[in-house]
Amino acid sequence: MTDLALEIHDLHKNFGRTHVLKSVDLSVPTDSIYGFLGPNGAGKSTTMKIVMGLLRPSGGRAMVFGDDVGQQGVEARSRIGYLPQQNRFHPYRNCRDVVTYVAHLYPGRRSRNELRTRVDELLDLVGLADKATRRAGKLSGGEAQRLGIAQALIADPDLLILDEPAASLDPLGRHDVLTLLDNLRGQTTVFYSTHILEDVQRVSDSVAILTGGRVVAQGPIEQLLQSADTSWTVRFKGDTSAAERELAAEPWVTEIVANQRGEQELWTVRVNDDAAADERMLPLLVSHLECDVVEFHPSDKTLEDAYLAIVGANNDA
Repeated sequence: MTDLALEIHDLHKNFGRTHVLKSVDLSVPTDSIYGFLGPNGAGKSTTMKIVMGLLRPSGGRAMVFGDDVGQQGVEARSRIGYLPQQNRFHPYRNCRDVVTYVAHLYPGRRSRNELRTRVDELLDLVGLADKATRRAGKLSGGEAQRLGIAQALIADPDLLILDEPAASLDPLGRHDVLTLLDNLRGQTTVFYSTHILEDVQRVSDSVAILTGGRVVAQGPIEQLLQSADTSWTVRFKGDTSAAERELAAEPWVTEIVANQRGEQELWTVRVNDDAAADERMLPLLVSHLECDVVEFHPSDKTLEDAYLAIVGANNDA
């Protein structure tokens, strides 16, 4: 019994002369919620399609609970629920019929009553119980994504693979999908791709960052946050132009991001020497009488900070 739900070793994929995946290695622990992060076009969907047997790799292999998807594809896929990036349902089938149809694609059979009960349980889980008889073509974007997750869960999979499940949704739709993923914690392993950093930090236990066809970092969220540059939060009243010019000239300041908040201005100051910032930044800022510092403290580290630090380091390499 392996403690890894998904293992990827030295995975390559070429489309003609275009090298999309270049020696990808990945380990997804069982029962984790694992975010697969990277910019659009990084190769996230290609990786997932190889795991699902929809594409053949140019090299390397993928294993699902120890089964090689190239050699034991039926066994491996029978344990996976899958939601593609662009899901499509028959517009005239209702939600119950969509999920019931997918159930018949998996090995094993439930009785009609057992299947009906399970379908209704899943529709209730994803918040579509009151829309069981609504046609799929009449669903909103968020509702369609939740229906997609229901059909991916119908075979009680040990591994749930979701390709950009919250992309192109409005804030409410994204919130609903992320809440659903969080509620699946402990019930199955969730491996989902996204380019939305805050979504990953909200619900994931672990994360991998794919860029340039390679995984450049992977591990628990807390571990990756240690890669983040240190930043400080500063809030002002008044004219900050002179203070910003002087602070930006300091060698330990790497970036100042300023945003207007009503009558106040909020800065995120990224630094490469935390001790220098702690000792020198506040005295420098308060010396400017034309503005008042009303808030000053180290910022919480975010996955965006870690992502920029990791990707930037790899781009410079």
